[in-house]
Amino acid sequence: MSGVVLKAASFEPDFRGAEVCPSPNFGERRDGHTPDALILHYTGMETGESAQDWLCAPQSEVSSHYLVHEDGRIVQMVRESDRAWHAGRGTWQGRDDVNSWSIGVEIANAGHPKGLPEFPEVQVQAVLKLGRDICRRHDIPPKRVLAHSDIAPGRKVDPGERFPWQRLAEAGLGHFVAMAAVSGGHVLGPEDEGPAVEALQRLLSRYGYNIDISGVYDANTQIVVREFQRHFRPLEVNGLADATTCIILRELLYN
Repeated sequence: MSGVVLKAASFEPDFRGAEVCPSPNFGERRDGHTPDALILHYTGMETGESAQDWLCAPQSEVSSHYLVHEDGRIVQMVRESDRAWHAGRGTWQGRDDVNSWSIGVEIANAGHPKGLPEFPEVQVQAVLKLGRDICRRHDIPPKRVLAHSDIAPGRKVDPGERFPWQRLAEAGLGHFVAMAAVSGGHVLGPEDEGPAVEALQRLLSRYGYNIDISGVYDANTQIVVREFQRHFRPLEVNGLADATTCIILRELLYN
């Protein structure tokens, strides 16, 4: 992990009510960036306590600004003014170095290797309260509340298709369009190419995803579509661009 390593120090939490467990794994935000996006993760570890220990261990070289435990406790590990090491390699709307312009929140959940357990209600409410407060203070719009899988498709899949994006958006955190499944129409997938594929790629790129506009439904296009579905059409995550997926994408762009 690149970045200037600064010594962990005690600090007052940016979010009122958060506990503090300073992590040494942070640096200065680069090129004058200030936070303008919120990235949500799951920890992928057995317990929140084990995740907290790892995020605060110098040898891990990872951290996040916040960790939300299973019981709803919120722990801040890096000041919001600093660059936490939560996102790794990623891109959104053509910008890389995601860590420099985002705030990262880890949510305690064992993740896909353990069947992607449900997120407890008390934890969801804590994420909602924390996320709305962060977005209010930094003027982060709903379209810039993102999944780790959005900014790193093919490398990350968290916080996953069971994360309640729709509920959070309805309560004022994030962007989501609820829509019943639409039947019929051609389903775009591997081996397809031409203007329809190119139009799909352009829409995904316009929303923010890192995708080549080639007109060919290649492996990367399938990956990006799958991660789009994981966030915005979680009932069916298959990487195939059916009518429902395409309509939701257009609605997100224009609403």
